[in-house]
Amino acid sequence: MGVTRRGLIGGAAGAAIATGAAQAKKKPAPRTADVIVIGAGLAGLAAAHDVVAGGRSALVLEARKRVGGRTLNQPIGGGKVVEIGGQWIGPTQDALAKVAKELGVGTYKTFNTGSNVYYRNGILLPYRTDTPGLGAVPPDPSGGADAEQAIVKLDNMAGEVPRDQPWAASSAVEWDGQTVETWKQNNLATDNGRFLLDVGIEAVFAAEPRDISLLFLLFYIAGAGNETTPGTFERLINTADGAQDSRFVGGSQLVSIRMAKRLGKRVILGAAARRIEQSRSGVRVFSDAGLVARGKRVIVAMAPSLAGRLEYHPALPALRDQLTQRFPNGSVIKCEAVYDTPFWREAGLTGQAVSDASPVRITFDNTPPDGKPGVLLGFIEGTAARVYTRKSAAERRAAVLNNFATYFGDRALKPNAYYEMNWSTDPWTRGCYTGFTPPGVLLDYGAALRRPVGRFHWAGTETSTIWAGYMDGAVRSGQRAAKEVLAKL
Repeated sequence: MGVTRRGLIGGAAGAAIATGAAQAKKKPAPRTADVIVIGAGLAGLAAAHDVVAGGRSALVLEARKRVGGRTLNQPIGGGKVVEIGGQWIGPTQDALAKVAKELGVGTYKTFNTGSNVYYRNGILLPYRTDTPGLGAVPPDPSGGADAEQAIVKLDNMAGEVPRDQPWAASSAVEWDGQTVETWKQNNLATDNGRFLLDVGIEAVFAAEPRDISLLFLLFYIAGAGNETTPGTFERLINTADGAQDSRFVGGSQLVSIRMAKRLGKRVILGAAARRIEQSRSGVRVFSDAGLVARGKRVIVAMAPSLAGRLEYHPALPALRDQLTQRFPNGSVIKCEAVYDTPFWREAGLTGQAVSDASPVRITFDNTPPDGKPGVLLGFIEGTAARVYTRKSAAERRAAVLNNFATYFGDRALKPNAYYEMNWSTDPWTRGCYTGFTPPGVLLDYGAALRRPVGRFHWAGTETSTIWAGYMDGAVRSGQRAAKEVLAKL
């Protein structure tokens, strides 16, 4: 750990003294708490908060030099921010709403006044979002009805999936034996209908229908509600009354920032956990810079794929370890262009687009709550993200702005500022929005997702039974993990 320096004191004794001095100077003193939490995203912070509220001590180790995990505010000047990570909150996301309210973080509606645009086969079609019966599905003459009937089928099937044990559904073997792509080919009759479902899947998972188990999609739909409200696919994809309904004043990362402030010195940044040991007497977590944290229990609040990169001693059970090998994250680049004003509103447009163009197929108006400056948000998702990750930043910027201009006019070509975040290349995330499972994983490995391993407990939005993959699911997962460890303590 330390660096040996020779010359002032010779021989082995001098080397030993110098090494000891360097170690004493550089190696942090061990830290102790009842519960060691790995990860200072919403899940880890919620877990630590509830542990402390339950009368026990907690210590949070975070690899990044910031809190917030997959939420991240981007300053745009004048004290204003846009989010280049997770950002929305909607109805039935009660856990997140409660925490935000307690922290004094307000919300405001996503701009949704006017017409969306639908760009397909080179034709641009504005359409009202308040047209009865259409919801989030564009009025495609051949594909709209086809997509709607498929969504109804998916909602009905999701109603048969137990949120806490999707692998126990009566049709789980059939549903987990195929991808969403296979189901789509067998249940939609038109190219345009299949296209609309593709865009919906990409928008929710930042992955392709061929990547995802049908059972996982149904579990996801089932969880898009709350304890008394069943989930629906519409709630996942809609803006008004859906998962994109509202935004946070001051940006979504502000929730984590204020949670961490309450925890104070219990949160240690720049301390990436590398190895976790458990024994009869407790746990030890070894992190960067030589910091060792000792406790009675550990909560690993990370995506399964990243949790699998930690070193565990003794080794994890085979099913838990293999689960982490089979739980990839989505692929997304989030892009935002800043203008003097939201000029698209002058034309009666919401800033929302659904498109078959590349690379941006989904857009939103991401303007701050006071209406300026104007901000257009575009997502590069799934295959497009995998392709455009290999291109230069200049090529991506040009392609995104060309898409914006196609949808909203040439004024979009000249923003005052442009920001992007490629979550697949972020070293402590390696993909967003969430992890998902291919066929067969939930059936054979799903029971290991939340099951504690001795003194090891699991949190992170992927482990939630309600709003998995969303900020609300992250909060719920941390609260559930806190209850587990408090019961054991």
